[in-house]
Amino acid sequence: MTDTVLDLLSGHPDGAPVIGGLDRRWLTYGDLRYLAAHTRIILAEQGIGAGDRVAIVLPNGPTMATAFISIATAATTAPLNPAYREEEFRFYLEDLKAKALVVADGDDSPAIGVARSLGARIIRLVDAPHMPAGAFVLIAEGARADKRPLIGGSASGPDDGALVLHTSGTTSRPKIVPLLQRNLAASARHIGGTLALSPADRCLNIMPLFHIHGLIAAVLSSLAAGGSIWCSPGFNALKVFGWLKTAEPTWYTAVPTMHQAILARAARNPDIVAGAKLRFVRSSSASLPPQVMTALEGTFGAPVIESYGMTEATHQMTSNPLPPAPRKPGSVGRAAGPLVRLADQREDRLIAGDGLGEVVISGPNVTPGYEANPDANATAFFEAEGRRWFRTGDQGRFDAEGYLRITGRLKEIINRGGEKVSPLEVDEVLMDHPAVQQVVTFAMPHPKLGEEVAAAAVLRDGMSLSEPDLKAFAAERLADFKVPRRILFLAEIPKGATGKLQRIGLAEKLGLSA
Repeated sequence: MTDTVLDLLSGHPDGAPVIGGLDRRWLTYGDLRYLAAHTRIILAEQGIGAGDRVAIVLPNGPTMATAFISIATAATTAPLNPAYREEEFRFYLEDLKAKALVVADGDDSPAIGVARSLGARIIRLVDAPHMPAGAFVLIAEGARADKRPLIGGSASGPDDGALVLHTSGTTSRPKIVPLLQRNLAASARHIGGTLALSPADRCLNIMPLFHIHGLIAAVLSSLAAGGSIWCSPGFNALKVFGWLKTAEPTWYTAVPTMHQAILARAARNPDIVAGAKLRFVRSSSASLPPQVMTALEGTFGAPVIESYGMTEATHQMTSNPLPPAPRKPGSVGRAAGPLVRLADQREDRLIAGDGLGEVVISGPNVTPGYEANPDANATAFFEAEGRRWFRTGDQGRFDAEGYLRITGRLKEIINRGGEKVSPLEVDEVLMDHPAVQQVVTFAMPHPKLGEEVAAAAVLRDGMSLSEPDLKAFAAERLADFKVPRRILFLAEIPKGATGKLQRIGLAEKLGLSA
């Protein structure tokens, strides 16, 4: 049984490729195991081991992937968005109590000054461009070049920390989510099993590697299967097709907005699309509009597998299956790792049958609990039927075949004078209009009703549409109280750092009130 990140590296041939990147030869499994062992030595020299937290502020690419993997074999990794400002780094580094910060050699990130002020060690990562993709040397500030411990640092065990991330904090202070070695190993196995990954598979990673989606779904699931990962320098819709040609992946995983951006440029790259060797395409981290799923499958001639995940579950909870089992547009599929049930939103009890309820999970990939936040843990976890369950905050229902359909985040459900409106339902209707390329439905304040339905839409190139016409289109398909009272047409809908559309707070950002 693989219970640690280091276990995920074992058992694969030394010469098998594992990490690739632009204009670099492939790093092998043998190379990566050596890199991880060397990293443990450097960390041990700095007094860092299991239980200590190492913040990582690196750009997307092969070295971010290998740094995460290598450091995670010995300590708890804390990847942070390199685009943060000084005050954001101060909040996260102080909150995490990071013992060290890893940054690229020559980087003048504001994280460095913050880390020094907090007493954290600074460790520089020196990329080696003449070496394989992801190869690096770590140099700690103030360390003597000839000083090395006689023995390497010890590897982390199954119950030691591996990864710590914060929740998005859209409605409250971000919560710390600690994930153990066994959580990461379990989730990597779950995803690999769902997708039938093998050493023959290669993932094109375009997801940011400071987010659970890219770290677990793209990187660790590939390691668990003995496959390989070609790491892009960050998402760029103009370059994706060149990467598809260069990397020759068998799959890629992304959020819906990325898939939509790729589709928008597919017609300009017909030869690359025709030559793509994709076995499947994966989507997660936000609801995939059925229209986008259909377009992706038509473009690449490969099944689109929509999955459902979150940080507290070390990513994957449910997934649509591979063919020949059915994929259901608008559904996030069946349980794919942990047990998945529905619970009463107010009482600590599970709901049987096909009723509407809060999605709850229990399994080896679930975080042991939020750090230093007993109130959040008391709300998020409960005991029922002899198991500990985690409340996801999502509302949904199962069909007769066990496929889950998410009706919305409980905090995002629009309460229009007591009438509850699912933003996802409105999204799907508006996306059916041929002129609409992207849409997000959200709540805006109303003086009498409390909340009213609003939407923001991006139109397809060269197409025009008026607000009254789109409202009329919606009114033919939705009950009157679900029809948006305001629809804004934008060149681009505001997104979070990982490319996800954000409903909460959008009305305020757009200056909307009823």
